[in-house]
Amino acid sequence: MSGARGSRLGAPAAPGPDVPVYVISVAAELTGLHPQTLRTYDRLGLVSPGRTGGGGRRYSWRDIELLREVAELTSTGIGLEGVRRILGLELQVDALQRRVAELEQDLAAADYALRQTLTQQAGARKNLPAVRASSPGGQSITVWRRGRS
Repeated sequence: MSGARGSRLGAPAAPGPDVPVYVISVAAELTGLHPQTLRTYDRLGLVSPGRTGGGGRRYSWRDIELLREVAELTSTGIGLEGVRRILGLELQVDALQRRVAELEQDLAAADYALRQTLTQQAGARKNLPAVRASSPGGQSITVWRRGRS
């Protein structure tokens, strides 16, 4: 019993990547950036941390990763407006990739449905009308039906 109890009372689960839990000083330490730089990035809309009821910034793990990406881009000489454009384009690419994946799933489902329909129709073709060539002056159709059991 103590084993099961210990697993329930073990270490608390880590917060999800989108949960804003890190105060600005911790975020600054994790990214190697000055807290004032983080405030500037927030003001410019590059990174938008969550807020407490009193207005304090709280950063999620995704925010920390984004701050690191901004720091990496600016360290290569890219200006903040360039960074903003790059981040916007990355979001757009991610959205387009998700849309392509959705469309590929839709296409696969439509292909499957079409193949099922064609397979069913192939079985039904056994009972389709038979067309015979008639005399040169006209045409005739003979419908053949199988007896039902």
